[in-house]
Amino acid sequence: MPKHLRDGAVAAIKDKDIEFVHLWFTDVLGFLKTFVITADELENAMAEGMGFDGSSIEGFARIEESDMIALPDPTTLKIMPWRQDEQLVATMFCNIVRPEGGPFEGDPRYVLQRMLAKAAEMGFTFNVGPELEYYYFKDDVSTEVLDRASYFDMTTRDVAVDLRKKTVRMLKAFGITVEYSHHEVGPSQHEIDLRYGEALAMADAVMTYRLVVKEVAQMNGVYATFMPKPMYGEAGSGMHVHQSLFKGDSNAFYDPSDEFHLSAIAKSYIAGLLHHAPAFTAITNQWVNSYKRLVSGYEAPVHICWAHRNRSALVRVPMYKPGKEKATRIELRSPDPACNPYLAFAVMLAAGLDGIEKGMTLPDDVVEDVYEMSDARRAELGIGRLPGDLDEAIREMEKSELVREALGDKVFEYFLRNKKAEWHDYHTRVTPFELEEYLPLL
Repeated sequence: MPKHLRDGAVAAIKDKDIEFVHLWFTDVLGFLKTFVITADELENAMAEGMGFDGSSIEGFARIEESDMIALPDPTTLKIMPWRQDEQLVATMFCNIVRPEGGPFEGDPRYVLQRMLAKAAEMGFTFNVGPELEYYYFKDDVSTEVLDRASYFDMTTRDVAVDLRKKTVRMLKAFGITVEYSHHEVGPSQHEIDLRYGEALAMADAVMTYRLVVKEVAQMNGVYATFMPKPMYGEAGSGMHVHQSLFKGDSNAFYDPSDEFHLSAIAKSYIAGLLHHAPAFTAITNQWVNSYKRLVSGYEAPVHICWAHRNRSALVRVPMYKPGKEKATRIELRSPDPACNPYLAFAVMLAAGLDGIEKGMTLPDDVVEDVYEMSDARRAELGIGRLPGDLDEAIREMEKSELVREALGDKVFEYFLRNKKAEWHDYHTRVTPFELEEYLPLL
């Protein structure tokens, strides 16, 4: 890391009279980890890194190779918008490296960095704009909602308006640009959309976003959850990901001569997403609960197809606006906000780049409501389905050389082991549904 960046971070800390710095990194499942150093240690930490026991972190290392180094990235320095014991506190994301030097293959941030490097070799930068939905509940042991409002409602009953505003202010204090926020379809369900940006910085922003949403909720005596499907009969929470490739300052997805202003690159990129969607779904939808959301009837995609305006499709292409060439993009609608954003962005990019490299042909877009089609009609159009549960998603991922290559062997194998254990635990557990339905009868 260039010395001037390290010096700039140290100077900023001293200028704000900050005593402590929280160093952040992410485990394989997408949980934020942190340890705290004093400001006096920051310069040394950025030069040499801070050692920790990697064997205690999900998916990182075995006992015999447990020593890891967290190397703070000075470009990610932020001042926390809330104080701790009346003191300002700074945060920095870290890259995880081995003691002998070189990146650690199990670091999700490195997984994404490696895929971005591949895109750069092809002349592309990768931009994403995620839309994360979540619910507010009275506490973390029930699903008692704060309001009964619905999509875009503005009523006096929507007490979360103030919570959203406070959250947006905190995100802005972190340097994260918010496009807008609003009430979502479900009661007490909300969404705050981030301004699109480079994928690594955006993955960092997603991790920060989830923390800030929960922190603001806790400060106000309520609970926020990114659980994909917390309530039966209500809408699940998704993380629609808008994405595009740029070549220099030009949007590689834009073609003025195309009827819908989509370039050949964009079409092959979409084709790659559609082709590999079954294989990467375990990454973008990694929990047993994720598949309670991916069902017909709640606007979540189930079928593998694309469309211009049809929101029942897996991939949607937003309408082109004259003079907004740089905004030409595609939207993947299947991911949920409980995924690991570094891994999710990496497998999306890998799938799209594979479509470009192989010149995959994009099938016709779908204008009919896919949910209302008969199975015969979907088969006629060649429309497949996403995996129906975590077990099926695991089996699809296990067969994919593309996902293995995108994640690297270490992350790929650990992730599969962890998810197989989760599925086994779920599959063998007797649920309240079974007790309610069968115990009085059988």
